[in-house]
Amino acid sequence: MSVTGHTRRPGGSRPASIRDVATAAGVSHQTVSRVINGHPSVKSSTRARVEAAIAELGFRRSATAHALASGRSRTVTVLTSNTTHHGYAAALQGIEEAARAASFGVGIVVLESDDEDEVRLAVQRAGDAGGGLIVIAYDRPGVRALRQVPEGLPMVAAVETPAEPPPPGSPWVWTDDRQAAREATRHLLSLGHPTVHYLAIPSSTRARGASQRAAGWQDALREAGAPVPEPLPGGWEPADGYAAGRRLARDPDVTAVLCGNDDLALGVLRALREAGREVPGDVSVAGFDDARHSAFLTPSLTTVRLDFTGVGRACFALLHGLVEQGDPITPHPVATPRLIVRESTGEPSVSP
Repeated sequence: MSVTGHTRRPGGSRPASIRDVATAAGVSHQTVSRVINGHPSVKSSTRARVEAAIAELGFRRSATAHALASGRSRTVTVLTSNTTHHGYAAALQGIEEAARAASFGVGIVVLESDDEDEVRLAVQRAGDAGGGLIVIAYDRPGVRALRQVPEGLPMVAAVETPAEPPPPGSPWVWTDDRQAAREATRHLLSLGHPTVHYLAIPSSTRARGASQRAAGWQDALREAGAPVPEPLPGGWEPADGYAAGRRLARDPDVTAVLCGNDDLALGVLRALREAGREVPGDVSVAGFDDARHSAFLTPSLTTVRLDFTGVGRACFALLHGLVEQGDPITPHPVATPRLIVRESTGEPSVSP
């Protein structure tokens, strides 16, 4: 396996690679690799040319690639901006379980912002830790990190549901958010609600409300010939759901709300209760993810169960196959989402 570098070429837009060094020195990239790894079979004159090219280009060996090449690394580093939200935490759990079963260690590098330079430094730290890399790219910092992973570094990513099938070889794993939202919306419409309002979580790559969860919600409404309300921009936290829920509670025409995650739904339930609107008698509420608290709310929350732990396991399995056997990467969704019907959804108290 060849060894890649992280340091940028002077005036360049990407890190200097082993092939850049080989071109500058007039040798093969295999020869550069032998020089870097201290192989004794390289002539002294050739070694001098390679070392001069390394110095001129500012090339720096990747600890990850070097460890993988020597067969000494059995670690994986996870790049993520969050370790507490349900999807992130469950994916981390799946990665850790699968890695432990394969006798791999797991490290975590947290993306503290989406600033270009800070993300670049975080990616570099993750690469220098040794081993392969898994990026949880459910938000802008994660997507930005995904784009900055150096070529040649073994990497797999958990991503937001892509709008179109990704190219073969894309090292991505995801849940089918569009189908999940379609099923939840169909359930609410089947109860007799004239339409369903949607409270959106932020999208990693698209405008607010334009994620595949929003697309699935719109699909179901259009299939039923129901009005399509403007999606409400939300966030990730119960406080975001509470703020949006207070606005929704003031509109008597709102009888069903689909929330982009269960934490938003938690805030909506609180806001509706304070406004004197009963759930599900006056307003039905459904969420996403089937977080651990969802079954223990009052009323218990109807939601869509998404297998984020399975996503984490699948990410590690792909990376393990790539590192250990050189298996080709096949991008794919993980498991079919499952609608969990509980107490928070029902027929509207007044028929439309």
